[in-house]
Amino acid sequence: MTTRARQKRQHGAALLTAMLIVVLVSSLASVMVWQQWRAVQVESAERARTQSAWILSGALDWARLILREDALSGGPTALSEPWATPLAEARLSSFLAADKTSTDDAPEAFLSGQITDAQARYNLRNLVGDDGTVVPAQRVAARRLFESLGVAPDLADRVANGLRDALARPGSEGASATPPLLPRTVAQLRWLGVDSTSLQRLAPHVVLLPVPTPINLNTASREVIAASVDGLDLSAAERLVQHRQRTPFGQLPEAQALIPPSLALDATRVAVQSNYFEVRGRIRLGDRVLEEVSLVRRRGLDVQALQRERISLQDAPG
Repeated sequence: MTTRARQKRQHGAALLTAMLIVVLVSSLASVMVWQQWRAVQVESAERARTQSAWILSGALDWARLILREDALSGGPTALSEPWATPLAEARLSSFLAADKTSTDDAPEAFLSGQITDAQARYNLRNLVGDDGTVVPAQRVAARRLFESLGVAPDLADRVANGLRDALARPGSEGASATPPLLPRTVAQLRWLGVDSTSLQRLAPHVVLLPVPTPINLNTASREVIAASVDGLDLSAAERLVQHRQRTPFGQLPEAQALIPPSLALDATRVAVQSNYFEVRGRIRLGDRVLEEVSLVRRRGLDVQALQRERISLQDAPG
């Protein structure tokens, strides 16, 4: 091999080596850039999650304060009270900005919230008594409610039997060998065989609370009221709804005076005050939406959160 050929070969090897080095450096640079971008995204998502959790906890504290103040009045629980007024979506970006002098660069954060009376809905827990058996009167009430909502009444029997089996103590008389899981929310009624269409119709009118409770005549729908008072039809229940919009019921006798004398209001099934409420808070932070639903119990001036469920919704529409 001549000297000239050897030099060309060396130049070619040097060029190939240089190209390989360039490719390697470019690949490493790309990997480093991607890792840095990923770290920034993870840090941003974690910061947004922490901020959202902090704000939603504040929304729950707001609800506690409202319900505590309402308890001081000692009056009935009605839809005309401050707790029933939703919190309209409010911008919170200025509070989240680390540097208050540059709030224009702060993330777009908006908070909204609402308190609803859980006892405005029929409590399916009423179907099972303290002795672990299905309460006949409550079974009939549930069947009436299901039928008025366009749901098969037989489905009420399935729910009642499922709750009975789920609540039965292992080894007790009549206990199922393979009891179903005990639902905690209406959505979990799927565990008892309730289909999606029926759930959509039932959800605004039923609830699952830890213990049996009466429905509140000042907040319940006419369908729930008619189902909870034996012999009461929807038109009579509508008269109660129309009356409470003008003047909430302070005591049961006020409602009793508006229904036929042959029908009696049972204080274990209907009331004018509530102890269980649902608090719903929603935070929209940039293009992310996070919602928290809390079940709270009010005892006197003490308001305690019993359940908290945080739901990550799809990106908010632009």
